[in-house]
Amino acid sequence: MAARAANDDLVFGMSTALTGPAAELGRNMKQGVEAAMAEANAQGGIRGRQLRLIALDDGYEPDRTAPNMRYLIDNQHVLAIVGNVGTPTAVVAAPIAMRKRTLLFGAFTGAGVLRKNPPVRYVINYRASYAEETGAMVDSLVEQFGLQPQQIAFFTQRDAYGDAGYIGGVQALERHGLPDEARVAHGRYQRNTVAVENALADILMASEPVRAVIMVGAYEPCAAFIRMAKDSGLEAKYLSVSFVGPEPLAEALGAVGDGVIVTQVVPHYDSDSTIVKRYHTALERWDPDARPSFGSLEGYLSMQVLLAGLRTIEGPLDREAIVESLENLGDFDIGLREPLSFSPQDHQASHQVWPTVIRDGRVCPVEWTDLFAEEVRP
Repeated sequence: MAARAANDDLVFGMSTALTGPAAELGRNMKQGVEAAMAEANAQGGIRGRQLRLIALDDGYEPDRTAPNMRYLIDNQHVLAIVGNVGTPTAVVAAPIAMRKRTLLFGAFTGAGVLRKNPPVRYVINYRASYAEETGAMVDSLVEQFGLQPQQIAFFTQRDAYGDAGYIGGVQALERHGLPDEARVAHGRYQRNTVAVENALADILMASEPVRAVIMVGAYEPCAAFIRMAKDSGLEAKYLSVSFVGPEPLAEALGAVGDGVIVTQVVPHYDSDSTIVKRYHTALERWDPDARPSFGSLEGYLSMQVLLAGLRTIEGPLDREAIVESLENLGDFDIGLREPLSFSPQDHQASHQVWPTVIRDGRVCPVEWTDLFAEEVRP
């Protein structure tokens, strides 16, 4: 049998954080995408063609993302960009993808910049938005934990990522009767640093007592903030969006992390759903030393959604065909037990948010009602 030519592969690109403070997030996402590709390749690929990923490191810095995107699209001729990590990098990546008519798919960010209405043709998402994550937090804090909107503060990264989570959270607070955004305590820190002291001071000096802090940041500064806040006597609930990386956050916090809530946009990796069981098998085959994580599960699920689109293509497997295949999926199921849907008017497959809580260094699944029922209100 003649050897398969490498140029017959279906090649996809990724610009992600493989070094720096967000490196674990990038490595996990890459691991999940590659595990899904390896699983598909073992089953014959797509119409007999193997899938391959070219991943470049951008260190979670936008000025490195732009040249990566151009190199992947212009020099490596990738069919699509998959699984990029981060909002500040997405702000740079999305316009390049649009100009070059190349799909930016399944980015590890819930930012609104990738969720235009009507949607941009070349930007398609798997995960729920940050607005949906922070909205779920606010709804539960107000409706089940009994807080007033002005008792909820925000600790965010000073960039598009932090702003996306903050804006979504404030919109949720306004739905619950927040009279004035100026009454919301808001501390910010600089990306790729752990200089959180000023942010904490802004929250501690709030005119009203803070009883919950919603965090939109990376795991190292969030861990530093929680430690300092508790040392300062701030008795509050601490909640974070999924991008934080719950496992590294739990590891960084140790015993101090008990009770910290992290929303997820994928089910817990201990779930017994069909697709999660497949993920465990695929991950172990791809890397026997890999530990399951929410990040790699998101990468795996995102790639499964893309594969669902690829398998419907009957003509040439090119950039435009991939976009059209996803837009035409309609309602579909990958074994997640949750509804997924795409259309030309809807470029986000999932809107589901799952809460988890850190207990004894582990990230545990929980229901909002059970979580707050067992808590003593501050």
